[in-house]
Order: sequence, then structure tokens, then C-alpha cells
Amino acid sequence: MFLPSVPVIADAFRVPPGAAQLAVTTYLLGLAVGQLLWGPVSDRFGRKPALLAGLGLFLASSVCGAAAQSVQALVLLRFAQGLGMSSGPVVARSIVRDLYAREQAAQLLARMMAVFGIIPVAAPLIGGQAIALSGWPAVFWTYAAIAVALLAAVAYGLGETAPAERPSIAPRRVAANYALLFRDARFRAALATMVCAQMGIIAFVSSSALAMVQALHLSPTAFSVLFAAVMLGQIAGGLAGSRLVGRLGSLRIVRQGAALVAASGAALAALALAGAAHWSALVLPMIGYLFGCALMIPNATAAALSPFPQMAGSASSLLGAIPFGLGALLSALLAAAFDGTTRPMALAIAVFGVLAFLSERFFFRKTIHG
Repeated sequence: MFLPSVPVIADAFRVPPGAAQLAVTTYLLGLAVGQLLWGPVSDRFGRKPALLAGLGLFLASSVCGAAAQSVQALVLLRFAQGLGMSSGPVVARSIVRDLYAREQAAQLLARMMAVFGIIPVAAPLIGGQAIALSGWPAVFWTYAAIAVALLAAVAYGLGETAPAERPSIAPRRVAANYALLFRDARFRAALATMVCAQMGIIAFVSSSALAMVQALHLSPTAFSVLFAAVMLGQIAGGLAGSRLVGRLGSLRIVRQGAALVAASGAALAALALAGAAHWSALVLPMIGYLFGCALMIPNATAAALSPFPQMAGSASSLLGAIPFGLGALLSALLAAAFDGTTRPMALAIAVFGVLAFLSERFFFRKTIHG
């Protein structure tokens, strides 16, 4: 929802587009830092209290963001917003692990990814219309309304699923749990494979507004429509993965997704290097990339979480914090590398698509056993 406002905020505060894109970078950084915190907190105090606290921070930062008087304040508030919103994916993954075993967990995570895909389809369209009606602050007021609705839904509709045994959240204990996870080859293999795929998604999400509005000279509304079209690949991939995992198994689904991600990323880079300046040269390969990711990521996530029922929150934290932490760095690098074309973003996506394929081939496939 925020992405269509990046060029608008740059114009409103009379700053370069890269400076406004730092609001995306700090948001990703907030997501990374927050996910390291919410997992252990939810293991200790329960899934529901952790989610309520995170949504409360999301609400407060959204209201303050609507009243921001400088791009610097907006950049800082986006960090706080990411910090609060990061509770959602951490707690959601933890709840799935609390309730389901590996294949069932993969199936549900795939369905969740398909449902989540609806949000990026609708959100940029809503964001574009909000900006057209009332300017960029309207995006933050919309966030605030969503936060209120989510707080009510969690407060009155979510039951507690955390195990009865609640581990300590002393820093030494949390660090020991993280070290234990990193020492496990199964966790490392699943993490490496999904992180590579996710970095390609983050490269697109963080740079797509500049690539389409600045490089391809599209309007914010046109960008919103095309961004929504790309997300259809995620919806279709999530639905396909949830239906196929029971028949084909997680390993085969990840293998097919990795091949599609690599091929789509390579096609995107080839078109960008050839100078293709039509929106289809960006949108069509990215639909394939998102479809492949929607096959890979839920199954890799289930493989990473399944061996650790008593540390589901901590494991979920690492699965979210690492890609978003690296994504914040990547977002800043791509903002600095923006040259008025789609090439920097396309090359980054291609590189991470190939890395995801290689990680699955030489690491995940040999370590994770069905």
C-alpha cells in the first residue's frame, strides 16, 4: 500500500526519490529487528499477547506517520511500523507449527501465502486511490483503520496455541536457542533456500515503484495495477502448492519452484539488458518468479520449523528476520544503484533466483529428507 506513495512523498518533501525510498528500507529493517524479538516473546508469553502488542505499535506508528512533517520523521516512523507489523508473520508461522505436522503445515502455509497474495493485489490499488483522493497521509490513516480492525479480530477471535511449557526469554537463553538452530543442518538448508528466493521478492517490492514510475514513466495508478498483476503469480502458486504437496511431497515442490524462480529471473535480466522498456518485460517474468516462490517458500518453511516444536517462535523469528535484514541492505543498495532503468533491480532478482536454484540443488535436496 505504501509503494505508490514513494514518488509522491519525494515530490512533497522535495527530496530525491532515493531518499523517499529509505522509508521502504527502514520498514524492512523494522521487520527484521522485530521478528527477532516477537518469536521468543510469543514462546514465553503466548501467541495472542505478542500479537496484540505488535498491532498496538502498528496502530500508534501509523497515526503518527499520517502527521509526519519531514521525510526524516517518516523514515523513522516506518521503522516503528515495521517493528510492530513484524509480529504478524512470526506469530502466524508459530501458530501453524503449534497445530500441524510437516506436510499439513506446508499445505496450510501455502494456503496462507495464497491468501496473503490477495493483499498485495488490493493494497497498491487502495494506496493509489487514497493518494489520488487525499494525498500520501491517507495511506497511513488507512493503515490505522486496518490496525484497529486487526486488534479487534485478535482480541475476540484468536485462541491461544502456544505449548504449556514456556521457555525463558533471558538474552543468554534466547541466544543459545538461536545458536542451536543454526547448528542444525536441516534448518540451515531450508533457511538458505528460502532466503535466496525471498531476496528476489524484496528486490522487486523495494524497487518496483522507481522502476515502473521513474524508469518506465507509468502513473502511480498504472503501477498499482501492474503490481497487483504480479501478485497474481503468488496467489496461483500458493493455491497450486497447497493442492500438490500431498501428492508430490515437499521436496519435489521445492525443486520445481526453484527451477521456475531461476528461469524467470534469468528471463527478466535478459530483457532488461536488451533494453526492453515495455511494462510486460517486467511484469510477465515476475509473475513466474512469484509463482515459483509460492511453491518453494511454504514447503521450505515447514521443513525448517518441523524439527523444533518447543522453539517454534524462535525458529520463526530467524526465518523472518534474516531475509528482511538482508532485504533492508539490498533495498538501500538498489536505491543507490538506480540509474533510471530497470537493470539494477532485474539483475539482482536474476542473481537471487539462480542462488535459490543452486541452494536447493546442492544443499536443501541433500539435507532435508521426506
